[in-house]
Amino acid sequence: MTTSCDNEHDGQCRREKMSAEQRLQFHEEHSAPIMKDLHGWMTEQFEQQLVEPDSSLGKALNYLLKRWDELTLFLRRAGAPLENNLCEQALQRAILHSKGSMFCKTANGAAVGDIYMSIIHTCRLCDVKPFEYLQALQYNAQAVIDKAALWLPWNYREQLARAP
Repeated sequence: MTTSCDNEHDGQCRREKMSAEQRLQFHEEHSAPIMKDLHGWMTEQFEQQLVEPDSSLGKALNYLLKRWDELTLFLRRAGAPLENNLCEQALQRAILHSKGSMFCKTANGAAVGDIYMSIIHTCRLCDVKPFEYLQALQYNAQAVIDKAALWLPWNYREQLARAP
């Protein structure tokens, strides 16, 4: 969870193309007071018995308080992200693939599906169209066999450019 101010602050950091160290300094100056106030408010809710610990709000606040160090890592470590959307997207793809794998007829078929899922996800992370990448591998099969490391999603275009 991040506050809207933290999202605005990180947006400003991106717009101004700040380095990780500059971003950390910016958040220490602008976001840390907001996060400190939020922590104080949450703690106060329990200390003054304004929230029941077993209520929905109480459970949510407890969840945040127990994970406060992880939540505020962006205030202490340069380059720490404010959210984990990328990880969540990867997990969602893996879960969807896992559900689809239940219908594989053999373990080998499931293993092949796992490989394709990994390739497709890696392509997406590298802004590569998976179908075009797989086609390029097929058209250049011998070159891929000879030097596979040169034909990974993040560098295969260089090999295509060199091809006659």
